Amino acid sequence: MFNKFRRRSSKLEHLDLGDYTAEEYEGCIVELQRVNRWLGDARALRTSLFTKLRRLRRTTFSILDVGAGSGELLRAIAEWSAGNGYDARLTGVELNARSACAIAEQSAKFGIDAVRADAFSLPFADDQFDYSICSLFTHHFENKDVIEVLRELSRVAREEVLVIDLHRHPISYYFYTTIGRLFFRNRLIREDGALSILRGFKPHELEDLAKRAGLRQIKVQRRFPYRLVLTARKEQPTTVAVNLTQQSEERSVKVRLAS
Repeated sequence: MFNKFRRRSSKLEHLDLGDYTAEEYEGCIVELQRVNRWLGDARALRTSLFTKLRRLRRTTFSILDVGAGSGELLRAIAEWSAGNGYDARLTGVELNARSACAIAEQSAKFGIDAVRADAFSLPFADDQFDYSICSLFTHHFENKDVIEVLRELSRVAREEVLVIDLHRHPISYYFYTTIGRLFFRNRLIREDGALSILRGFKPHELEDLAKRAGLRQIKVQRRFPYRLVLTARKEQPTTVAVNLTQQSEERSVKVRLAS
């Protein structure tokens, strides 16, 4: 019975296959927003990113959300920022045209930018944002593609990468397929939700993928309910280390000559 939880499922979800109607997709977005209010990926941000920002006492910051859906998480960040005196520059990326439009339409009053782009080739410069995040996004990809997404997230982030995704756990799966499904009407939510859990991660799997992507200072934490939160920083380029060493040696030589 528990064999299905040993490895990530490779079966594609309806959202990945594209076998849904426009009405089903719109209904899916509405129910996803309701689920996020209940289960709250924003809660995961409060105990990770928001806590860090308070500790750093920063007044301004920029965030790129890749696979942002309708932009609900960005709106939660915008509301938190405004309520706590922060100036946040927020950008949402979506490949799906409907979702990109939804970000623009629903987030206009928050000043959130919407960009339609591919997560594997983000149209941004290196270190353009302070933080790059994604939520319930990486489980849609095979491991090798998750690594590439993490590399792109780290490329555009000066400070940190933050990934929120599903913990592949039997309790979560069986709760969703029994009691949980009673609350959902949308076919995509009912069928994709259970498969999403099976496509989710164990903590050590997500950590290993981050290591293979070249990230450092990796931390994976469990958050209620059955969420995993990965935080990490990019690996410093070897050339930078070499240059710093050379500069240090040059300064040392100058000091010796001066003395």
